[in-house]
Amino acid sequence: MRISQGELWSGRVLLIGLMAVTILPLISIFTTALHPSGTVPNALSWPADPQWGNFIEAFNVANMTALLGSSSFIVIAVVPISLVISTMAGFAIGHLRIPGSRILLFLFVFGLTLPFSGIIVPLYYLERGIGLYNTRLAIVLPLIGLYMPFAVFWMRAHFVNMPGEISEAARVDGATTWSLFWRIHLPLARAPMVSLGILMSVWTWNQFLIALVLVEDPTERTMAGALGAFQGHYATNVPLLCAGTILILLPTLILFILFQRQIISALLQGSVKG
Repeated sequence: MRISQGELWSGRVLLIGLMAVTILPLISIFTTALHPSGTVPNALSWPADPQWGNFIEAFNVANMTALLGSSSFIVIAVVPISLVISTMAGFAIGHLRIPGSRILLFLFVFGLTLPFSGIIVPLYYLERGIGLYNTRLAIVLPLIGLYMPFAVFWMRAHFVNMPGEISEAARVDGATTWSLFWRIHLPLARAPMVSLGILMSVWTWNQFLIALVLVEDPTERTMAGALGAFQGHYATNVPLLCAGTILILLPTLILFILFQRQIISALLQGSVKG
């Protein structure tokens, strides 16, 4: 079916509009960060004397070095563990079809409907009761559990589409279930695992609510979670607040630029498979 010129141009206009809605706030934050500290500039106005030192001041004031270390630790703790558990669970549910796999799949799909904000209060009291409150584990453990529904569903979508003849041939050659998973299916699942790992890394780095509620020390939070404390101290200093926001968003932007093809491929794969 051919696309008419009207549909083509309307699609282009829609894309341009979406790009403007996405990019203009970032440009506004960036230009505001360059104004003199303590002023309240107009949006999108370029300062006569750009104050690039605001970024250095925001970096030192927010203790970005400690935040980078804390965020990196949380990402390294959450993503590999989530990948291991979800890959093995997805293989068992999607390919091995273990007894009760449909019930398990239904439970994981049901878990996709649970919002983070809806369980944050029970998590708060639970972690205070077991002594994890105000530690990095207070962020790591809930995120692993909260990522499981999506991660298992994602990996199951890959394994359920793998031809059964591959496993049957390996079984004939004497392969055990573990060797079947480790030597045959795990290498074939490298692409969806990498895509899922990138998505979970971005989500973990940008995690705000759990880090803000469950950890009091800003240096023990994620970068995005620390923005709450930074905003509380410098809410009246708009340029410095915008500079800190840019610094917090910068690692995610760099990650997206470097792995934009993998991220887009991950989103497309997730919409096609299953």
